[in-house]
This record gives sequence, structure tokens and C-alpha cells, in this order.
Amino acid sequence: MRVLLIDDDFNLCRVLAHQLEKNGYQVTTANEGKRGIELFRKQSFEIVISDIQMPDINGIEVLKTIRDLNKEAIIILITAYGTVEDAIRACDLGADDFLTKPFGQEQLLFIIEKAVQIQQLHNENALLKQEVAGKYKFDNMVADSARMQEVLKLTIQVARSNATVLITGESGTGKELIARAIHYNSPRKEKPLITVNCPSIPENLIESELFGHVKGAFTGAIKDRKGQFEQADGGSIFLDEIGDLREDLQAKLLRVLQEHEFQPVGGSKTIKVDVRIIAATNRNLELLVKQKRFREDLYYRLSVVPIIIAPLRERKEDIPFLIDFFVKKYSEGRKFKVSSEAIKTLQNYEWPGNVRELENIIERILALATDSKITIANIPEYISGSFYEPSGTTINIPEEGIALDTVERMVIKEILQRTGGNRSKTARMLQIPRHVLLYRLKKFGLE
Repeated sequence: MRVLLIDDDFNLCRVLAHQLEKNGYQVTTANEGKRGIELFRKQSFEIVISDIQMPDINGIEVLKTIRDLNKEAIIILITAYGTVEDAIRACDLGADDFLTKPFGQEQLLFIIEKAVQIQQLHNENALLKQEVAGKYKFDNMVADSARMQEVLKLTIQVARSNATVLITGESGTGKELIARAIHYNSPRKEKPLITVNCPSIPENLIESELFGHVKGAFTGAIKDRKGQFEQADGGSIFLDEIGDLREDLQAKLLRVLQEHEFQPVGGSKTIKVDVRIIAATNRNLELLVKQKRFREDLYYRLSVVPIIIAPLRERKEDIPFLIDFFVKKYSEGRKFKVSSEAIKTLQNYEWPGNVRELENIIERILALATDSKITIANIPEYISGSFYEPSGTTINIPEEGIALDTVERMVIKEILQRTGGNRSKTARMLQIPRHVLLYRLKKFGLE
């Protein structure tokens, strides 16, 4: 890396330059501030080390000029003991660090290496943010159906505001994708987006996960811990499957929405936050409200802007575009052509797992493909239709009779086998809600 060393002390310049060159740096020296600025204008330097006290212009002026010329250059200032306050003020103006005279070679190298590492992390983080922002640009979201075009239009509009959003739709429809698009196209995009999957957190830990806790609040709380809301301050929090949030936490969440404040578990201090809430669920919250299982006031606070994502089976005109998108995503440089018969077959399937299931199937097809043309032969049987031929299964009832639970278990097991273990499809074929099926699977040991 190229270093520009600016100091009116000739001997110090010579010693520092020698030490830096021994450690692989290319060093150019200047004994006046103006000369240093002149050299910086003419050449490219990654690192600038400048004394603060110089006869022509001081290091603060050097800092301001170089920072105006290059926002990325690492600038380290050298100060005598009596000017430490100036050095601290310089850091506020854009210096990366400072050294107080006298200092050793190891201290100099440590300060430089630390500044380089911080800059690399900053650059990597900026690149990651660019990649994420590009991934969730609206023109990267695939939709042709009128229903999804309306969803994207609403998503674009709401992204510009701070309104609370409630996204509803079946599992696999892309609720999290919409939530991320809202955040990364909003004024909050430079701040964190924290994702919380409510059902995945143990019930006894979810309050601490959301709102944090203080030391000693419960067994194992050995120190204070920030919750997800505090970590999301200034940004957004995505509460996935909000319908599974227990009732006492619903009241606490309502307070955050109304007052923008909360108390950590075991704490008495009120913490203020500025967080945008984006919630999602695959459950019918209106029904849960009627059943007194979800707070009505919270429901209305969450659904300021409701976004409803239709299941894939209700917008099959999107399927060819999604197929093309996923083929390009998983082709790994190979060229694939999907036959019209294969596309039609994929369109005829009901897609209980929605877009997520379609993506998984396309990835599987391409991974196993031995030819560049994808045909019906590449599509799994349970999608192409042959798997669902009636089996003619009958139940043999013995003379002494049979328990109803036994019959129910046999039927559920048969349908599970037909659907390849797909629980959503099984629930629809049995004409029962998915959560009822999950209960029965647990009851009959079929999990």
C-alpha cells in the first residue's frame, strides 16, 4: 500500500519511512502540509500520516483538504501530548486515528493495520448492502398476473412511508421477500432489518428475544442483553408468523406500536426506539380476533397497510416467468430450454408449497438434468400426475369393530404417502386446517 508521510521533522520522517518500507509499504514523504496536499493531488495514496503542528498549515487543514479529495483514504494524525484535544477533534472531522508522541514502531504498525482492517470491513459491508439492495429491487421481483402487479405497486408505494405493514398469505408465497423489498427501498435502508420468526423461538425466551433482559432477570441471565427491537432501532423489524405470538406479548407489542417504548425483562428502565414494524402471517387474523385469540386493537394497529399475496395456484400465469427466473438462477452457466409441455405440466399442478416449492423443484430438476432440454420426463411423478392415481384402498373392519382413531390414523397415513409427505396438500385433501393436521400427526405419532 502507498503511504504519504507529512511532517516537518526531517529525522522523524526518515525513521518512520524506513520502518514502514521494512514492513512492505511504499512511502513518499513531504515536510510541509501544502507540499503533502500537492503530492496527494498528483498521486494515489491509500494511507496519509500527518503531523498536526506544522509551520505552513496544520494537520487539521491537511485532513479537511484530503478528505474532500478522497473519502476512502486512511488518515492518521500525529500529535504531541499537549494537542490531544485537537487530535480527538480531528477524528470527529474524519481522521481514522491518531498517534501521540513519542510512539514506537509496533504502535505505529498496529494503528495502521487496525485502520486498514476497519476500512476493509466497511468496504465489504458497503458491497454487501449494494448486493442486498440490488437483490430486493422491485424490477427483480417476478410477476405477470394482475394480482401480483397490484401487490408490487402497493409495495412500492408503502416502501416510501413509515407505515406499519401486515403481509398475509400462505407459506411459501414470498411474504419475507416483500418485507425485505419494503425495507431496502425505504428511507431506513441504511439501518438494520431484523427478522424474527415468532413460532421458532421457545415460548419462555421470546419476550427476552424481542425486548431484551437485564442481568439476573431469570436463571441464566448473567448479563444485560439487547432485544431485537433495540437492535433494530432506526430500521425495521420483520415479525414473521405474528399470529403465533402469545397474548401477553401482544399487549407489549401494542405498546411499542403506540408509544415506541418498552421495558426489558426484569428491568424498570423504559427504552425508546424508532422501529418500523412489518408483520406477516399465514393465519386468518380476523378469525383469531373473533375467537378472542388475537387482540383486536393490535390487529388494527398492525394492518395499517395490508398486503395480501395470493397463492400460486390462483395466479398460474406467473409460473412461466418464475420458471425462467429460477432456471437462470440455478443453471450454473449451463443453458437449459424448458419444453412447452413441461411448462404446461408445471402450471397444472396446484403448488401447495407455493413459490418456494416451485423454486425447490426447478433447482432439483436442473441438478439432476443430463440434457439441456427439460421435458415432462424430468418432472417428479407426483407433479406430472401419475402419482395421484386412485389407489382403491379399502379398510378391513374386523368383526369386533375398530377404533375411530385407528381409522383416522390409517387415512392420514395413506394421504401423506400420496402427497409425498406434503402437509399442506395433505390438509387440503383431508379438508381440514393445516394446524389441525399438525395436531393429529403429533397425536398419532406420524410427525
